[in-house]
Amino acid sequence: MTSVSGCPVSHGSVPLSGPRFQSDPVQLYRELRRDHGAIAPVVLDGDIPAWLVLGYRELHQVTGDPVLFSRDSDLWNQWDDIPADWPLLPMIGRKQNSILYTVGERHSVRAMMISNALEGVDPFSLKRYAEEFADELIDRFCTKGSVDIIADYAKLLPALVLARIYGFSDETAHPLVDSINDMIDGRERALAGAEHLGASMFQLLADKHAEPGDDVASRMIADPGRFTDEEIAQDLMVMMAAGHQPTADWMGNSLRLMLTDDRFAASLSGGRHSVAEAMNEVLWEDTPTQNVAGRWAARDTHLGGRHIRAGDMLLLGLAAANGDPQVRTDGSALTGGNNAFLSFGHGEHRCPFPAQETAEVIARTGIEVLLDRLPDVDLAVRAEQLTRRPSPWLRGLTDLPVIFTPTPALGRPGLHGGHA
Repeated sequence: MTSVSGCPVSHGSVPLSGPRFQSDPVQLYRELRRDHGAIAPVVLDGDIPAWLVLGYRELHQVTGDPVLFSRDSDLWNQWDDIPADWPLLPMIGRKQNSILYTVGERHSVRAMMISNALEGVDPFSLKRYAEEFADELIDRFCTKGSVDIIADYAKLLPALVLARIYGFSDETAHPLVDSINDMIDGRERALAGAEHLGASMFQLLADKHAEPGDDVASRMIADPGRFTDEEIAQDLMVMMAAGHQPTADWMGNSLRLMLTDDRFAASLSGGRHSVAEAMNEVLWEDTPTQNVAGRWAARDTHLGGRHIRAGDMLLLGLAAANGDPQVRTDGSALTGGNNAFLSFGHGEHRCPFPAQETAEVIARTGIEVLLDRLPDVDLAVRAEQLTRRPSPWLRGLTDLPVIFTPTPALGRPGLHGGHA
């Protein structure tokens, strides 16, 4: 389905936006697979065409062949039609000097630099930071008997923890949250959010050049690969955005599942295994990272029965691939410990393992501390009233209102002893 110029045409394509991506994506992906097969033509904001990879095997093929399906956005055949104020530019930018768009040997060296910097984080300190910030946030609302878990907890906790291990002061961390959310949501404030986040990263690097510390930014500066401040700042932006919002949505989606699905009711009385099981189930059924941009075809090729032209963009449909009936023959059954999901990507550009571990520690600790502090927490609205954010990339709740028995604030952040 291509035009004379070789780009996917918009006729018959599906907009990668709209209420169904928030309300019923499972059914939407099922219909796309039925109507188009493993590769579906879609259009982005401004009627910009792309291909959405829906099939599990096809997504493996795309992410496993970085030469044919490159991360180099300069290959895109649509740049002439992209306006300077396009709201998706922060997520699909041209000549962005970050690891997302680096290929070949330089990418491997850069990925190792990031992994080494994250591996330097002490796991016990990471869990302690998560507990401290979780207790501080819960102290703000635990006496009230009700709260929106998303706005007052999940959307704050990951960024606060990540900012501390990256090297930011706690005071500097708070303004970063809104900037990250604005950039990722891809709406009118996306560019402003990206600018603020970038300025914050360069200021952090200036501070760490002057006074290095035991933090991720300082370790990246000291890496023997001798990366420039521009490269490190861009990578820190990617790490912060990719580490914060998906982790916040992982927390929110897991709590929603635990509060609405009787199979996980035991977790609300302190069952730790159920927390981990719910989090794993979410990565299959309600993954925070729904779609990822993107890959660009280095030459004409065929994929999933489609003729892909050189320069066409392919979006990675992680949520759709997780639900591919070829790998999920019984979608109603719990997945248990099966971790063959594609929620962290696949191939050399997948989320680094230390970053996955960091996200899991923050999300699981945040959920466990909340259930520990507020053991009778329950939904304040009917489950069907819960709504999703309007993002083509991430699947998360706009809010999660809950009620609970008011409890006293601890008043001593980080000293709560019940989370070990």
